[in-house]
Amino acid sequence: MSSTSANSPVDRLFGAAPVLCDGAMGTMFYARGIFINRCYDELNLTEPQLVRDLHEQYLMAGAELIETNTFGANAIRLKRFGLEGQVAEINAAGVRLARAAVDGMREKHAHQAFVAGAMGALGLPEAERDPATMLAAYSEQVRALVDAGVDLFVVETITAMAEAKAAMDAIRNVAPTLRVIAMVTVTEAGNVIDGTSPEDAARLLEEWGASAVGCNCSDGPQRVLDTIERIRRVTKLPIAAMPNAGLPSCVDGRNIYLSSPEYLASFARKAMRLGATIIGGCCGTSPAHIKAMRSSVKAIQAQTQGVAQAGAKVAVAAVEPAPLEQRSALGGRIARGEFVTMVEIVPPKGIDSTRELEGARMLKALGVHAINVPDSPRASTRMSAGAMCLQIQQQVGIETVIHYTCRDRNLLGIQSDLLGASSLGLRNILCLTGDPPKMGSYPDATAVFDVDAVGLTRIVRDMNHGLDIGGNSIGASTGFAVAVAANPGVPDLDAEVRRFAAKVEAGAEFGITQPVFDLRLLEDFLKRIEGFRIPIVAGIWPLTSVKNAEFMKNDLKVRMPDEILRRMAAAASSPESSRAEGIRIAQEMLHEAQPMVQGVQVSAPFARYEAAAAVLQALLPTA
Repeated sequence: MSSTSANSPVDRLFGAAPVLCDGAMGTMFYARGIFINRCYDELNLTEPQLVRDLHEQYLMAGAELIETNTFGANAIRLKRFGLEGQVAEINAAGVRLARAAVDGMREKHAHQAFVAGAMGALGLPEAERDPATMLAAYSEQVRALVDAGVDLFVVETITAMAEAKAAMDAIRNVAPTLRVIAMVTVTEAGNVIDGTSPEDAARLLEEWGASAVGCNCSDGPQRVLDTIERIRRVTKLPIAAMPNAGLPSCVDGRNIYLSSPEYLASFARKAMRLGATIIGGCCGTSPAHIKAMRSSVKAIQAQTQGVAQAGAKVAVAAVEPAPLEQRSALGGRIARGEFVTMVEIVPPKGIDSTRELEGARMLKALGVHAINVPDSPRASTRMSAGAMCLQIQQQVGIETVIHYTCRDRNLLGIQSDLLGASSLGLRNILCLTGDPPKMGSYPDATAVFDVDAVGLTRIVRDMNHGLDIGGNSIGASTGFAVAVAANPGVPDLDAEVRRFAAKVEAGAEFGITQPVFDLRLLEDFLKRIEGFRIPIVAGIWPLTSVKNAEFMKNDLKVRMPDEILRRMAAAASSPESSRAEGIRIAQEMLHEAQPMVQGVQVSAPFARYEAAAAVLQALLPTA
C-alpha cells in the first residue's frame, strides 16, 4: 500500500506527466578534485557552497526534483569516517542546502522543484544485516531529514531487499504521509545483488509502501531500460529510471564516464516509451546530461498537458485526410501496389544547386519516380532539405521525399515547418530522429530532440487530421504521405522491430530501410514485422571502393558480408573497376530484394547520379 499525502503539491510528481530529476553528486565532487577517500556527505558541513552550487546547476539544467547530498548519511556508513555522531547535523545541512537552492530558483526564475531526502544502501555483508540495527540506522536518518523539511524520500541503489525493508519501515514509522521513490540497482545478470529479481523487488517495494519503483545506477542506460521493462509488467505504480552514464573508463588515473548527453537524452525517450515517468541520472551524469534529457522530458510533458488541455475545452473535430492514393503521386503508386524507384540527392554544402538539379533532370528523364532529399546527413551543414526539394519540384518537375529530423527543431518549429512544407506542395515526408551534432563538423552545436521519430510521426499524423499537438484545429489536412526509416542490420533487431511497430502505430504509411548489403537481414526483418507490415522500400548503395565498404562497416557499423569486401578488394585495380563492381553488387541486391519489397531507394555516393541510374537500368522504362 503506497503512502500518500492528500492534495499535496508533491502528488504531481507521481502523475502521468514525466518529471525530470537531477544527476550525480559524488562523481561531480570527484570531478572537482574531492578525492574518493573523503566523506562526500560531510561536504554539507565543510564545503556547503560547493554542494549548493551543484544543486543550482541541476536546477538550471531543468531538474524538478533535487536529492539531498545524504546518500550515505547514516550512522553505519558515517562510522567509517568517524562521523557517526553527526547524523542529524549532516542530514539537516543537506536539506538546508537543497532547499536554499530550490527556493532561490523559484524566486529568481519561477522554477518549481521539490527536495527529496536521499537514502542509500547500508552496504552491510549479509551476515551483519541485523534487522534492528538496520532499522535504527535508517530511523535516525529519516527523523533528521523529516525534521529538516524534506518533501519526499528517494531510497536508491538498493542492493539487498533486507536493507530496503528497513529503510521503508523507518519511513513508514517516522513519516507515514511522505511519498517514497524506491529504486534497485542490478548486476549483469539482471537481478538485484542479493539475487532478487526486478519483478519480485518491485512487488515487495510496493507492498512496503513505495509510491514509485524503478532502477538506478547499474551499468548504464541499457541495463536500466531492460529492468524497468520487467518492472512495468508487475506494477501499476509510477516507474523511475536513473542510470549512470555507462561503465567508467580510467583516464589519467581517474574514472571517467563517457556516455554523452545525447545518449542520455535518447535513453530518456526510450525510458518514457517503456512507461517511466520519473527520469534522472546517477553516477557520471552531470548538469549537461540532465539538460540534454530535459528536451525529451519537456516534449512528453507538452504532449500530456496538450491532451489534458484539449480535453478540458470544447472538442475540435478532426478532419479525415484524403486516401494515400490521392495525397501524392508516390503515395498513389504505393497505395496501388506498384513498385517504386527513388534516388537520393544530398543537398549542396553551399548555395549553388546546379549539379543537384542536373542530376534530378537526368533521373526524371530515365523514369525515376521520386527524389529523396536528406536533412543535413551526419550532422553536416548543407542547404536545407526543404529548399532543395522545392527547387527540384519547381524547376525539374519530379516529386520529392523530404527527410525531416527532430535534431534541430523544437515542437513549435516542427509544426511551423510542417505547415510551410504542406503549403508549398511538399507531400512526401520521411520522419527521422536525426544524427547527433557531435557526429558532424560542429560538435559544440546543440541538439533539440523535443521528440524522436516516433513522436514526429504522431505529430504528422495529427496534422494530417487537421490538428496541432495541442488538439487545436489548423483548418485542413496537411496531406502528407508519411514514411519512416528502418534498419534491418542493427545488432539489436528486437529493439528495432519494437521501434518500427511504434512508428506504424504512430501513423507511418510506408518504410524506407538503410542500405542493405546482406539480404538475409532484410528477409529476417520483414518476417518479424508481418504483424504490422506496411509497404517497405529497400535502401541500395552502390559502393565506390573497398575503402568505402570498409568505412561503412567499421565507422558506420553497417553489416557488410565478407564476400562483398573480398569482391571490392579484388576490383581495386582502378577507380573505374571498383565503381563498376559496386554497381554490379547493388544490381544483385536490387534483383534479389525486388520480390520482397515494394520499391528501392538508390543512393548516389559522391553525387554520381549516373551510378544510381545504372543500378536501376533494368527497372527504368526509358533505360
